[in-house]
Amino acid sequence: MTDLQDRPSPPDGPVSGDSASGEPELETGTSPLKLVVLAALLGAAGIFGGLSMVIVILSVVVMIFLHELGHYLAARWAGMKVTEFFIGFGPKIWSFTRGETEYGLKVIPAGAYVRVIGMNSLDDAHDAADEPRTYRQASFPKRMILAVAGSGMHFAQALLALFVVFALVGIPGGRNYDPDTAVEPAPEIARVVEDSAAAAAGLEAGDTILELDGVPVDNWNAFRDEIGSQPNEQVDLTVQSGESVSRVTVLLDEIDDPDGGTRGSLGIARAGFERPLVTVGPAEAAGDAVSDFGYITGEVFGFLGRFFSPSGLNDYGSVVASANSGSDTVSAVSSGAPAEDVPDRPMSLVGAVRLGSDITDAGLWGFLLFYAQINITIGIINLMPFPPLDGGHVAVAIYERIREIGRKKRRHIIDYSKLIPVAYAMFVILGLVFVTTTYLDILDAV
Repeated sequence: MTDLQDRPSPPDGPVSGDSASGEPELETGTSPLKLVVLAALLGAAGIFGGLSMVIVILSVVVMIFLHELGHYLAARWAGMKVTEFFIGFGPKIWSFTRGETEYGLKVIPAGAYVRVIGMNSLDDAHDAADEPRTYRQASFPKRMILAVAGSGMHFAQALLALFVVFALVGIPGGRNYDPDTAVEPAPEIARVVEDSAAAAAGLEAGDTILELDGVPVDNWNAFRDEIGSQPNEQVDLTVQSGESVSRVTVLLDEIDDPDGGTRGSLGIARAGFERPLVTVGPAEAAGDAVSDFGYITGEVFGFLGRFFSPSGLNDYGSVVASANSGSDTVSAVSSGAPAEDVPDRPMSLVGAVRLGSDITDAGLWGFLLFYAQINITIGIINLMPFPPLDGGHVAVAIYERIREIGRKKRRHIIDYSKLIPVAYAMFVILGLVFVTTTYLDILDAV
């Protein structure tokens, strides 16, 4: 995702201006084939990934559009000149010019950009008469507002999504649902493991366990823990099978405990069930949204700190190096390993779309929570103080403001050529992360 591009207009051919009627005209020479290509890509996503994947892809496009809209509105408010506002990269599908800005859509919906003239000391691809309307000549508050507007839109989207899910859609069991204490329906058996204690006792799929040793079973985790505490011992189960209820004595199996020692096992899989969606009032939903926003923000900062630490980078390098060797580290994800055994690594757009598609299958609440989290994550990463990220513009603006102290309104404009090595280094780092995470997500998505 790229924004606030510091480059001249691409030579894509002439762009028509407003028509005599005042309505914008489509760019001349635009091929309908490009629109067909875009539709084919979305169609392929729908065929191979289902409707949920199409929804996630379109939501990412909307998210990127709103990010750039934040920059665009901030630039217009500040009186800066905006020459381009495009969604996507690559060849143009269509575009039109309204006033001094060209708006359009390009064929690859993997980003967007708004071009504001004079973003730095090297950007001179504009008329000298427009210099007062450049970004670099704007006041410090206006430059800061423009730089943070994109991430601000991400944070606003996240807060809105969280509020909507808490106040209008609901969370299964409620936001504070605790699987260890929640009262739930008695467990219905979905599958009985062959040669298990349950199979020996004659339990079958479709049976419902009502009681364990005379105590009603109303919490699966508590039931599982009680079974696990009695390896190779007999327990009495009250079981409903169809319309009949009977008592069954079961000799539990003894199996190895991953944490050491042994534990009891019945040998059944529980059938799934839907918890009711629970909503709260607007005031409580607003508080919950802010609370969860803060929690997710802390988790993102914690991850970034771990990942960019020497040990984190070393671990990530090991994961990438062993990705094609079938190592235990990489295959931990697909094997269903515990969370602590899964590599703590960043996720590519491919992985995010796949994960978002899976979460969206759970319902609207799942999609909204995913949408909030990805917005917070991108908003924070985008504010990292390195060019070409928006945070780089923030850092430059702050540095310039410090250098202006005591200069009696004289503007200090940093020599951006000195930052080019930093920008290139970030391009390389971001490129490596993009390529390696995409590779890992294709092999074994988180």
